[in-house]
Amino acid sequence: MSEVSRYPVENLDATHAKEWLRCFQRVRQASETLCAPLHTEDYMVQSMPDVSPPKWHLAHVSWFFEAFLLKPYLADYQTLNTAYDFLFNSYYETHGEPFPKPLRGTISRPTVAEMYQFRAHIDAEMARLLNDPPLDRLGEILSRVEIGLHHEQQHQELLVMDIKHILSCNPLHPIYRDDVRQRLLETAEAPQPQTARQWHHYTDGVRLIGKDYSVSDGPQHDANGFVFDSETPRHRQYVAGFELADRPVTNGEFIDFIEDGGYQRTELWLSDGWHHIHETGWQAPEYWQLVDGRWHQMTMGGLVPVDPDAPVCHVSFYEADAFARWAGARLPTEAEWEVAAAELPVTGNFVENDWLQPVAGAHAGDGPHQMFGDVWEWTGSAFRPYPGFKPLEGSLGEYNGKFMSGQMVLRGGCCATPGDHIRATYRNFFPPQARWAFSGFRLARDA
Repeated sequence: MSEVSRYPVENLDATHAKEWLRCFQRVRQASETLCAPLHTEDYMVQSMPDVSPPKWHLAHVSWFFEAFLLKPYLADYQTLNTAYDFLFNSYYETHGEPFPKPLRGTISRPTVAEMYQFRAHIDAEMARLLNDPPLDRLGEILSRVEIGLHHEQQHQELLVMDIKHILSCNPLHPIYRDDVRQRLLETAEAPQPQTARQWHHYTDGVRLIGKDYSVSDGPQHDANGFVFDSETPRHRQYVAGFELADRPVTNGEFIDFIEDGGYQRTELWLSDGWHHIHETGWQAPEYWQLVDGRWHQMTMGGLVPVDPDAPVCHVSFYEADAFARWAGARLPTEAEWEVAAAELPVTGNFVENDWLQPVAGAHAGDGPHQMFGDVWEWTGSAFRPYPGFKPLEGSLGEYNGKFMSGQMVLRGGCCATPGDHIRATYRNFFPPQARWAFSGFRLARDA
């Protein structure tokens, strides 16, 4: 999306703005629902530089609406505190100087209560804007509301990731929610056995990859009608014939890799990965530990036994790549993944399913399954611009483009992703050593 609205002005009126206000209120409430089980002390913790305190997430997404909607479009808008523009700017250098990310956990003030007051202020002012918008700029406004809602949904997933990491650092293994724990324990003790891996064949050919900006036919909030700049432009790409596994790699299969000395065999690892596992001491996925000879993992329900049939999760690109080499296969390219996913329904274990953990899934239909939800799937592709890529105009141009170096692409969403946020063309990205995301993988091989 750019400053050229995808909402045609001649089709817009105040009714459209009010419908978008209802979408805004729903998404905003979802963020607060995710944080409802937290204690005040939980909001403050920054357990590593990549993790942000939950308080910061809730304030930052509010800052986004203030910076990119309220200040430009609501003439008499008054901010609660001018310092918030500095404290809660994430990385928009063209907007102003961001507060250093590794230091977010050092800020005890504003308090959690003051942060919720900030959110309430933003919600009230956004309602005022959308209930009486300037109609000559309504297309621009609704385009920015849409990107702001998808931005907040990204932070909802980050909230789950970061809360999990924060709780995992506590040796008491605190539980985020008791009902989540009960469901996971029941599943671990009564797993759904996975069938042997099957392969789906795809012929070679020139394929259309990515997505173009589109004109909206009305107010909606769904992934099919939206696109981030990094998914554009839609372009032709030759994809050689390949085969893709019907499901993600499971915990049980990864245990076989561990027991076969996977973390000790240098021939399986990229040089950077080999250096990294020796530097960090990794011997299993993030959050795993042996308890009385059985693998357990930290979840949002505390420490529970590993379900051997669920997709393996919290592994880095390096670990996924090493496993693929051990299995005589490779990771799919992001184009291969998109070709396989393009015709599949966007259904799966998303945050609304309330597992907050990948779970074993029954195979349904003829194509690959669990392509969406459960785990983000590492690909073998670097996060680089598509041919003809143009970033958004203004400060929003920093949204994705500035990160197109040193990152690997993941596809498909996960158990912490809102279901109406994901689509087949969505490109997530993390550094190859990252493990706190809900990241797993499936195998591919040449035809």
